[in-house]
Amino acid sequence: MEFETENINNPSQIKNENHNHLKTILVIDDSPTNLEVLYETLSYAGYEVLVEMDGLSGIEQVNQNPPDLILLDVMMPKIDGFETCRQLQANPATKDIPIIFITALTEAEEKLKGLTLGAVDYITKPFQQEEVLARVKLHLKLRYLNLELTLQKQQLEDRVKERTAELSQTLEELKQTQLKLIQSEKTSALGQIVAGVSHEVNNPVGLISTNLYYANQYIQDLIDLVKIYQHKFPDFSIEISEKIDSMDLPHILQDLPKLLSSMKLGTDNIRGIIQSLQNFSRADGVEKKYIDIHEGIETTLMILQYRIKAQTKRPPIKVIKQYGNLPKVGCYPGQLNQVFMYLLNYLIDSLEKSYIYNHNLSEHKIVPGSDTLAQLLNLQLKIITDLDKENIIIRIENNAFTLHDSPIDEIKQNFTNAFKEERNHLGFSISRELIVENHCGSLEYIICDSVGINFVIKIPLIHVY
Repeated sequence: MEFETENINNPSQIKNENHNHLKTILVIDDSPTNLEVLYETLSYAGYEVLVEMDGLSGIEQVNQNPPDLILLDVMMPKIDGFETCRQLQANPATKDIPIIFITALTEAEEKLKGLTLGAVDYITKPFQQEEVLARVKLHLKLRYLNLELTLQKQQLEDRVKERTAELSQTLEELKQTQLKLIQSEKTSALGQIVAGVSHEVNNPVGLISTNLYYANQYIQDLIDLVKIYQHKFPDFSIEISEKIDSMDLPHILQDLPKLLSSMKLGTDNIRGIIQSLQNFSRADGVEKKYIDIHEGIETTLMILQYRIKAQTKRPPIKVIKQYGNLPKVGCYPGQLNQVFMYLLNYLIDSLEKSYIYNHNLSEHKIVPGSDTLAQLLNLQLKIITDLDKENIIIRIENNAFTLHDSPIDEIKQNFTNAFKEERNHLGFSISRELIVENHCGSLEYIICDSVGINFVIKIPLIHVY
């Protein structure tokens, strides 16, 4: 007699415990009489019953058609019930199927051995049908509850993982938002400071610059007067001659206009620096502004002059500019300047690290005075601008890795690891967002085998004139 069956080994297939006809019981016993009695009893109770007469066949049957419960005789040919139980418990696919031993052995040691091997209960021969059904029903119910508990546990773990992932994502978004707000506040505060300082500095600088113009005219008139006086009255008294010699009048007459010109140049430079700071820190409005990209690059380079100059730990960095003929493009100048500042700062940092590495390497492997050592001192930043049919292209690169003795793959890996550091990662992330989201462009970095680090910015030619 056969019944339609759907076992409950998979937690997702748990059914109501009253649906006994859906549960499969495997009986393994070498006694035909016992098999016949158990088959009739369990089948009448509504269970799907499978039978095998030895342990090896029973194991094979379990692997092919996993039952919901196993009734297992202890004394059998080939392998006994204990060994059958041990093998089933050793298999992860079958170890959770409850096993009830059927035995005529009544010694406590034998029962303890079976329970130790993983059995859940014993039925002693000769058995009563009511006892068999009661124990089967009990352990199937326990099996069902365990599977339901496992399912609920898995669902809970999945919900916890899902919630944890959501919280982690939210935390990361909040962190990014906080960093953007901090950056925005810094930029806004910098703009206010620059505006205040510019106002306070421009007034005295303007006063000095204006007065220098008149001072230069007055001094030039006095010099002309002195020269006319020298020409008309070449013979001086001894006192005047001594004074002229002591003050070195010819040198003064020649150097004083140069001195005024230098002062005028200094005030112009101060004004230029203030204007550059104002341009760099200016707040972007709602609408984009049409600007010359090169102005933003030049402004940023001017602000970074203190880093480009020679330092105690390295020589100066040579800046190579290869500017193309670019149209003015609609953008947010303050945001672009922020991106230029981050990228240039990062490239300068990598140049300094590379120089220290190569300098230490040169002490052991590079002969002083060699061409290689001369190249080592040639730290470079290169800025290239160009355009294609669709984009303005800005390429900013350095020669940080040119002289590394390490394999290029190792250098790339070191750079990638360093780039994942919190400060650099967030800085690049913010820069990329400013380019991608606010300017519909792209920002990528490339590590070139013979060049170094190469940042490429592309801004679409959507709004140009």
